[in-house]
Formats: sequence, structure tokens, C-alpha cells
Amino acid sequence: MSRPILATIHIPALAHNLAVVARRLSSDAAGPPARIWAVVKAYAYGHGLDAAVRGFAQADGLALLDLHEALRCRELGWQRPILLLEGFFRPSDLDILAQQRISTVLHSQAQLDMLAAWPGPGCIDGHVMLNSGMHRLGFQPSEFHAAFDQARALQQRGVLGVVGKMSHFARADDDLAVTRDQLACFTRLTAGLPGPTSVCNSAATLAPGLAAAVPGNDQWVRPGICLYGASPYMGRDAESLGLQPAMTLTSELISTHILPAGQAIGYGHAFRTDHDMRVGIVACGYADGYPRHAITGTPVTVAGVRTRVVGRVSMDMLSVDLDPAPAADVGAPVVLWGVGGPSVDEVAWSASTIANDLLAGLTRRVPRALG
Repeated sequence: MSRPILATIHIPALAHNLAVVARRLSSDAAGPPARIWAVVKAYAYGHGLDAAVRGFAQADGLALLDLHEALRCRELGWQRPILLLEGFFRPSDLDILAQQRISTVLHSQAQLDMLAAWPGPGCIDGHVMLNSGMHRLGFQPSEFHAAFDQARALQQRGVLGVVGKMSHFARADDDLAVTRDQLACFTRLTAGLPGPTSVCNSAATLAPGLAAAVPGNDQWVRPGICLYGASPYMGRDAESLGLQPAMTLTSELISTHILPAGQAIGYGHAFRTDHDMRVGIVACGYADGYPRHAITGTPVTVAGVRTRVVGRVSMDMLSVDLDPAPAADVGAPVVLWGVGGPSVDEVAWSASTIANDLLAGLTRRVPRALG
């Protein structure tokens, strides 16, 4: 029998979360609502491209990093736009982008130079990235106009098709003042320039009125983590945003025992019982993607009863407090996160990280099933 761990991917939840974003954009829009790039990078945040293509069937486009994953989306039947968020890396990529109608972010002079030297045939849609304060990818404000002019010249040559403008917010999840400063920078530098715009990630897309403040009538937003039913805001749960969990990670108890008071559990003896305590062992550990740094008290559900992780998470197993679930025995179901258990946000907060880290970090040894 296979090891009893499974990630169930809920396609209706993916579709629901996309609809939540679309409704927010429609309610905020003074003009045409923004179009949606559904971000499916990192194997669709651990959910799988097959599920994402089905769940996000109503999205206007998909955005990701890996060219091979972009081609996989085409193989799965996706015919709408696809955007490479880090762009292309070598000249040999350009033929594939043109053939498969894959758009690219343009964030460096090296990319513009490769396009200038590319003989074609065909053309590629490109979106010039402004570094408005994230200080990761993109042209500095002093460089942006020259880069955009080069892209427009390539458009006139037929090398580029659509030429758009992009940026990325650093603190839309926790500091709207900083975000509005970045938006002001973007607005100032792109004023009067043609083409679509795209700046909003999950947190900015869901922030009331922020997407509506982006200039222009041809806007694309780029939601990611919220589409998978997790919150982009620390301390605010996804349910309050109307989102549904798109992944449920389950396992089973594979052992139970009673430990006398004063006994320590697991590596490093990070937890010690203060009474005679019933403990269960779950077939899930950090090699599956569960966070090793999850602390004692991290929520988990056993046989339908909410309880807690105790001690240090090991590679293949973790320990749980069975005192709240006295009837639970070997084979009892365990929900690590998702439907019927704690949210992935709760687990992430207990491990001092974010849901993106947990979902994208779920390893390939965990089987996935569509539900």
C-alpha cells in the first residue's frame, strides 16, 4: 500500500477564487475592468498545471516563468495569451516565443539587444518593466524612456507586436503609502505612452480602489496566491476575502502511544510532556514540504478534531497531541491544511512564513489528485 499522504486539488475552488478577483475588479472599475493574468508559476503554486488550466479557464491569460511550463500549457489546450514573467534568457528562445504566441517581460538591455539581433520570422508581444521601487527586475526610472523607445523601434520593425508597460509592488500587502508612491512613479514615467499596463499582484488587486487608480483603460492584473485560496495579507485570513482553499493536504496516523509526564519528543527534545499524554505520529514531514520550522502548537485536524503539532517536524513524520481526540487511532485521517482542517495561512503563520512558501514547496513525492 502506498504511503497515506495526498494533496487534493479543488478545481471548483480555483474557478471560484478567479471569479472573486473578477468581481472585485468589476466593482472597482470606473471604465473597462482590468483583464487577468492568472499566475501559474512554480507548478501553479504546487497545484499542477493541468488543474490550473482547467480551474482558470475563464482567465484572460496565464503568467509564469518557465518556458517549458508555458509549452505544457499550450499542450493542455490553452489558446489565450501566456506571459513569461522573467522574460527570455537566450536568443534561441525567441523562435519558440514567436511560434507559440508567448509574450515576454522586457527588463534588461540584454533582452532588447537580443531582440534587435533576432532575424525572425514573426513578432513577439513585450512588456517593458519599470523598477519603481521593488529593486529586483526592471529598468531604473532614468533608463525607462530609452528602453521603451527601443521597444517601440522594434515594434516598428515588426520584431515586437504589442508593447506594454509593467512594474511590481513591493509592499501592497502591508503598506499602501509605499505602494501609492510606486504607483505615482509608474504613472509619471508612463504618462502618454501607448500600450497596456500591468502592475497589480494579489495584494494590490484585492486592495479596494488600487487597481482602479492605475492609469489607462487597458490594464492587466497579475493575481497569484489569492487564486489558490490563501491570503496575500499577513494576519488576515482568506475566508474573510471570500476565497476558498484550492488544496487539501491529508495524511493518516501511522502510530499512537501514551507518553508519561516528563518525556521529550523527537529530534532535539523540543517538546516535553507535562502530563501523561497521548501522542500520534503522522506520515508527513519536511521532505513532503511541511515546514520543518513549524512550532509546537501549529494547528492540525485529526479525525475531525482540531489539535496541534508537538515537537520538531522531522523529514518524514510529525507528532500530534491526541488528548483532544481520544478515539483517534492508527489510520485516523489527518488534515494538515485545507478543507476540514486549518487553513494553509494558519500553518504558514505558525511557521513564520507565508502560504506561497508552503504550497509551492510541496514536493513531487506527494501525490496529487483532482477533486
